[in-house]
Amino acid sequence: MISTPRFVRWSLSAVAAALPIAMIAPWQAQAGPEPVAPASAPASGAAGTGALTADESDPNPNPEPDPARKGRNNERHRNLRAAPGGGAGLAPNPSCTLIVPPAPMTAQGLATPYQLVATNRRNGACHEINANQSAFVEATIIDPATGALAIYRPLVVDRGTQPAAPPVVPKLPAGSVVGLWFGFQGNTLTLRGATDGCVNGLPGSLFGQFAYCGAPEFFRAANAAISAGKLKVPPVRMARDGRPCPTTRDFAVVDQDQSDNLDTSYLALAGGRTAQNNAANIAALPVRTVLTNASDNGLLTRFIDPALGCAPFTAPDLTAGGTPAPSLALDELQAAAAQTQPMALVPLSDPMTKVKGRPSVAKVNLYRAGVDQPPLNPVLDSPTDYCRDLAGIAPARLLLDRPLTIVAQSPDPAAARNLFGFLRQRLRASLINLRCVPVRRKG
Repeated sequence: MISTPRFVRWSLSAVAAALPIAMIAPWQAQAGPEPVAPASAPASGAAGTGALTADESDPNPNPEPDPARKGRNNERHRNLRAAPGGGAGLAPNPSCTLIVPPAPMTAQGLATPYQLVATNRRNGACHEINANQSAFVEATIIDPATGALAIYRPLVVDRGTQPAAPPVVPKLPAGSVVGLWFGFQGNTLTLRGATDGCVNGLPGSLFGQFAYCGAPEFFRAANAAISAGKLKVPPVRMARDGRPCPTTRDFAVVDQDQSDNLDTSYLALAGGRTAQNNAANIAALPVRTVLTNASDNGLLTRFIDPALGCAPFTAPDLTAGGTPAPSLALDELQAAAAQTQPMALVPLSDPMTKVKGRPSVAKVNLYRAGVDQPPLNPVLDSPTDYCRDLAGIAPARLLLDRPLTIVAQSPDPAAARNLFGFLRQRLRASLINLRCVPVRRKG
């Protein structure tokens, strides 16, 4: 039996004090300020189905507030770097639009590149190869007849450009149900184009970096297959620390805005073009870098799981010749099946679910529907309860796993030398950004 360190019995203020690190948060800001949707946003939860205006300008002339002025996700918490196309040589434009292709949940639609463009070009251009503006798309597919799962990663290119290599055209079984999820490296991603069935937030208040299309339908089909015995979700393993492997709903790994962003990555070429990240393109294309989406899912599957001797739920990646790979949807299915209580569910205090800085039950429930979580129960799901569980569980697991994580790679070596330091910074930032601890003001 593993004893619980006294650390977790301290007050929330003491928890913050016991994590003596500067607020340098790893990875770029992930939650940013409360997103404000364009004035032309539709009255539904979708981001809009109309095409961009001729000058590609956001009808709302007021840019969003600086992300430094409000709680920012501790996974991507460094300032937006100066980069080409960032708007008069200043920080890159943090608000971009992704044009969804026709019939996005068909085989041909999946293989049609999404196009990235500035939401308001007066604030600077948006470029997919700019690591502070990259957008990502991820599909998870189920065949309801058999319960078979697959993953596909649609490509994103700059508007008006061609991919560096033709995208793979997947073969989908008849009757397949496809869910799409979106991640973003900036502050606010707007969907335009063929967005029927897509959810970007509430009218006038976008989530920010997260969106989805057809997600509730996918999860309904997946859960029906599970109930019918056609789909078996693998149980979590026992970690090297003697505890069950964590999931995306474990308070040991969640942060201020859990269940967001993707495992998807792309290849980026020096000339500004992009391609799907698979063995064929790696072999055929010239010098390139890999664009990744700084995400809760990627942190768990690429860093925490290997350090603890764990493995994520995977399915064949049709983009990469059927190589087994994780996805946001698979992470959430496994979390729903395996995570014991207390289970971390998207709270009212999540910055992405607030409306003008205030909690919104409607927006929380809209977000939860995209990640297979039940509607909010105000009695059981209060921000205070979330803080209590985060402070009571995360520090103990952090210290327990220190021998394993201190020798593991950091997701951002510039911010922390190892995974332990990264997770310690992330926890402290989460406690402060969720207002679980008093924030000391200067002056």
